[in-house]
Amino acid sequence: MTTNTDTSAHADTITATAPRIDLAKAAPKVFRALIGFDAAAREGLDPALVELIQIRASHLNHCAYCLHMHTNDARKAGESEDRLHMVPVWREARHFFTEREQAALALTEAVTLVADAGVPDDVYAQAAAHFDEQELAHVLSLILTINTWNRVALSTAKVAGTDTRR
Repeated sequence: MTTNTDTSAHADTITATAPRIDLAKAAPKVFRALIGFDAAAREGLDPALVELIQIRASHLNHCAYCLHMHTNDARKAGESEDRLHMVPVWREARHFFTEREQAALALTEAVTLVADAGVPDDVYAQAAAHFDEQELAHVLSLILTINTWNRVALSTAKVAGTDTRR
């Protein structure tokens, strides 16, 4: 049996002890705007790429709720278990991903962790080499939306496995 011995402050605050708001009910106009932004961001993008981006950002943000949701969505869309398992270590398993997917994953990491080092020119240039201007705008927008959804889920203490979408 393995146990989690992480005693960091983050590990201590993952489980909410007090009830949290339901953003969809408390601010329905805001919630609908987020849904609209998300839908617009996805337009024209390959569904498999969409899920890879959402999975990687959710890993980085430690969002179990979104990670569970998007890995399930990816499986339903036909994504392989091998690729799903390799997303967190994609740099060491590049042969599982196309150059285009690698560029999107690198950009996802840079934008998600923007406070660490900004978005390096080489990462942006690599993405720009694989996506036309409109596609790149949609990839960036998708990265922004999943980061927003991760923050919504984490701050409202959403529980992995309780997604009620139809």
